[in-house]
Amino acid sequence: MKLKLFVSLILLTTCFAAFGQEKQNVAAGEKGLIKVSVMYPYAEGKTFNMEYYETKHMPMVAGFLGSNLIKYTIEKGLASGIPNQPLPFMAIGTFYVKSITDYQAAIGPNRDAIRADFQNYTNITPVILVSEVTK
Repeated sequence: MKLKLFVSLILLTTCFAAFGQEKQNVAAGEKGLIKVSVMYPYAEGKTFNMEYYETKHMPMVAGFLGSNLIKYTIEKGLASGIPNQPLPFMAIGTFYVKSITDYQAAIGPNRDAIRADFQNYTNITPVILVSEVTK
């Protein structure tokens, strides 16, 4: 019985150690990626259709990015960081890509299609920030 317990503890410890290492490697693997943040500022009278954005718009843009795309995320704004202050952004879509050059080459020819699709989910002009993940 003691041997079974000892072996179980060893296996459990090994699993936790492996999981921790995997998580660390994933985070370290993001350093150097290009992050494209598409932010939709909140303002009175502005609208945003999250369902359309999640199911149609973002997958369309992701398709244009092809193998350069590592992942994308979608965030729905809930509140300001300061109580009783207006929400700064209604939504933020983020693309993580390997190469800014490949990103620009993919977006350039599809720019009109991407912009034309805005009317299907929002009346907000997005603010776009392209940055490099440093940590």
